[in-house]
Amino acid sequence: MSHPTPNLAAIEQAFGVLQDPETGRSLSKTDQVRNISWTEDTLTAEISLGTHSLPIADEFQQRAVETIRTRFPNFKNVEISIATLDRPPPTIGQIGLRARSVIAVGSGKGGVGKSTIAASIALTLRRFGCRVGLMDADIYGPSIPHLLNLDGRPEVIDGKIQPRMFGEMPVMSMGFLVEKDQAVIFRGPMLHGSITQFLRDTNWGPLDYLIIDMPPGTGDIALTLSQLLPLTGAVVVCTPQEVALLDAVKAIAMFQKTKIPILGVVENMSGFICPDNGKRYDIFGHGGARRKAEEMSVPFLGEVPINIAMRQESDEGRLDQVLQDPVCGTPIEKIVRTLVRDIAQRTTATPASVSLPVLG
Repeated sequence: MSHPTPNLAAIEQAFGVLQDPETGRSLSKTDQVRNISWTEDTLTAEISLGTHSLPIADEFQQRAVETIRTRFPNFKNVEISIATLDRPPPTIGQIGLRARSVIAVGSGKGGVGKSTIAASIALTLRRFGCRVGLMDADIYGPSIPHLLNLDGRPEVIDGKIQPRMFGEMPVMSMGFLVEKDQAVIFRGPMLHGSITQFLRDTNWGPLDYLIIDMPPGTGDIALTLSQLLPLTGAVVVCTPQEVALLDAVKAIAMFQKTKIPILGVVENMSGFICPDNGKRYDIFGHGGARRKAEEMSVPFLGEVPINIAMRQESDEGRLDQVLQDPVCGTPIEKIVRTLVRDIAQRTTATPASVSLPVLG
């Protein structure tokens, strides 16, 4: 079987079968493959990926290597490096938010660790190199400030609320605006106004991802969000036992009714590994969320086991630090990779039809 002769046009054509995971467009049309060089048995090249795609950059790199090796078997060594591309996000909705993906994290009931999972996803995306914002939409029980040990009242400059910053990650929560022991009593219109203000009037800056920690249950905040901007989708958090799964089904139905795509289900508190004997104990059961997701034909993103250190450090406002421990951080990393991969697959199935600027 003959193979194409390596020349620049043939090599560029081979790279062209790959689609940018952020836009879905062929790499040959976006000038993201650069510095191509080759000898008789070695090819080197550089592919630029936007910060939105960095959690799956290693997977994309391997796919590119396999693509070239398949097309040009004579290249015994294929060395492809990944560069970071600074691509401005679009302005979405009618509120001027600049974000590539907006993800709501919800649950059918309280007490399943939804806020911890939402904050963990945001922190892990940030650690991968993405530009991330975290919005606490749980107006009645804001937990994000406590998990990140953030406080202080946001300033307003030139009509824009300045979010509290966790490193380089902007964070906004009702918890910054009321005393810790003060109850928030809002009716529907006030709730709608607060969420609108958080999205429209906060100086979020350019974001790859805005993660929104939803209130538990099936209230009307999902409807408000669906009216304000196009959400990329929702992640539903639940625990394995049947009573929690019943509520998770209601949460999925709520998002579907408001035309918010379901990005997947996370099973939290999924088993406990005893540090004394290494045995696994399924305190709340195991696998229920995966089975329910399969029944409802929605993606299953992964499991997060019960971990004493994660509970202790979260209570002390050190969630970011405990996620650096592989025991706690690895399950979240797997969920984040799966989430970004699934978003990329949806994007490549319906690629952007207009030319996007490539900066780098």
